[in-house]
Amino acid sequence: QVQLVESGGGSVQAGGSLRLSCAAFGYTYSTSYVGWFRQVAGKEREGVANFDFDVGSTHYADSVKGRFTISQDNAKNTVYLQMNSLKPEDTAMYYCASGARRRYVPLIQSWYNHWGQGTQVTVSS
Repeated sequence: QVQLVESGGGSVQAGGSLRLSCAAFGYTYSTSYVGWFRQVAGKEREGVANFDFDVGSTHYADSVKGRFTISQDNAKNTVYLQMNSLKPEDTAMYYCASGARRRYVPLIQSWYNHWGQGTQVTVSS
């Protein structure tokens, strides 16, 4: 079993930055990829970024390309989401998730089977 714990959320003004962390605990050896998702109340959860450990690739939603960067620290079993140039529309609950499928779609939540509890990001104008 894999447990994921997010941290780093908070409130910032537009144009500011935050770095989210996703620490993994438990049986993490089978994890092939980690993704960040976000959800606003009443809306569907959307994929933001993905890191594939097997091939070392990343994927981003168009809405965050050039502003967000996903990275990993293997020694700490942690994946980060650096968020720069934040906009009010980035306000959401952010979740990290992990999966181990051989083939998957990076920013689609159904391909992930372990989820964290979420961390709130609020961007004011």
